[in-house]
Amino acid sequence: MIASALLCLGPQSGFGDADGSGAVGPTGTTVLTVQEAIRLALLHHPDFRAGAWRVEAAEGRAKQLRLWPNPELQFSAEEMPTDGGGLSGSLNQAGIAQTVPFPGKSMLDGRIGRLAVRESEADLGALRIELEKGVKIAFARLLAAEGLVAVARELVGVAQKEATVARERANAGGVPAQEQLRAEIAWEQAKTQLTGFEGELEVARRGLAGAIGRPDLASASIRGSLRESADFSMFDRGRGAASASHPTLQAAETARDRAQAELRRAQIDPMPDVTLGISGGRDEAANAGIMGFRVSLPLPLIDRSQAKTREARAEAAIAENAVEAARQRLAREWAEAESRLRSADAQANAYRTKILPKALEALQLVQTGFEQGKFPFIDLLDTQRTVAETRLAYQQKLLELGIAQAELEALLQPWANQTTPR
Repeated sequence: MIASALLCLGPQSGFGDADGSGAVGPTGTTVLTVQEAIRLALLHHPDFRAGAWRVEAAEGRAKQLRLWPNPELQFSAEEMPTDGGGLSGSLNQAGIAQTVPFPGKSMLDGRIGRLAVRESEADLGALRIELEKGVKIAFARLLAAEGLVAVARELVGVAQKEATVARERANAGGVPAQEQLRAEIAWEQAKTQLTGFEGELEVARRGLAGAIGRPDLASASIRGSLRESADFSMFDRGRGAASASHPTLQAAETARDRAQAELRRAQIDPMPDVTLGISGGRDEAANAGIMGFRVSLPLPLIDRSQAKTREARAEAAIAENAVEAARQRLAREWAEAESRLRSADAQANAYRTKILPKALEALQLVQTGFEQGKFPFIDLLDTQRTVAETRLAYQQKLLELGIAQAELEALLQPWANQTTPR
């Protein structure tokens, strides 16, 4: 009976649901799949919403940079008599003046603005990938926590049955009293462990709600299961190409291009912007119309933008090195994530196909031998403990597999989106 109870604790199936839609449970509670959780995170998470507004702000700045300065409306009164007469005795003119940027400045300002928009869009893409990865990991942690609680609850039931059997046998003189005590200790330990796992389950629920950006979903139910094996179908083809299309690298490359454009802009900044003005009016004293033209430009004698050019050159060098750093970091993260995934897949497979079946087989043999009087009760307790530890360790390995899969998918996602037909 005890062996059959543990034999029913089968492994979990693959991670997530194919339909990707949420549902409402019979009690009215929200039921989330991993895809629905991601959809809600993209709608509600404040970090992602802030990132979208940063793109909007960059677009506004880019549009502003393309504009020329506003024209100036001017009025002048010259040779005004001081002994009376006011404007009727002066040279009065009204006109307009416009500052014309030096050739190339407006073009570079527009390019800088467009690159800033592209950089903010790439940052938003990277934020989206991190957000989706965080939701997947939080979802996997919650699935694992639910699995651990389920296993722990069944183990409490099994330990309780063992304690009951041990008590009955001890009362009948079939086993020593210390074996009864050991069975009762195992039962208490199982209950204590269950309490710990239940606490971790609540933490995992809040973690998923936080990853979504909806604290009110902390009580939501989830639908899905931890994957049992890794998916390597696209990884070999995506290696290298995935890093090249990753938003993190694209953002660094765009920042480099923007820094280079800002360097060129700083270099021509000393070139003077010409202000052109035209005005017309009347000479009241001569009763005649007059017209005036004005051209002015600043002289770059004191401020020739040497410091600004030096700063821009340093920023361009920083941005160039940041591109290489991003490329190396992505390559390193890919190698580490792939290594973790292959290791987690191998360990989960070993537990599923070798360790757990052998532990269950050993339990069945000890159970049979115990019923036939071949093994003492203490051997049954030890074997039960081994199976319990194996079941719980298997859940942990599935969690490690789910996290490693999510990390590698985050690196692969941009390339996968480009190669997937729409």
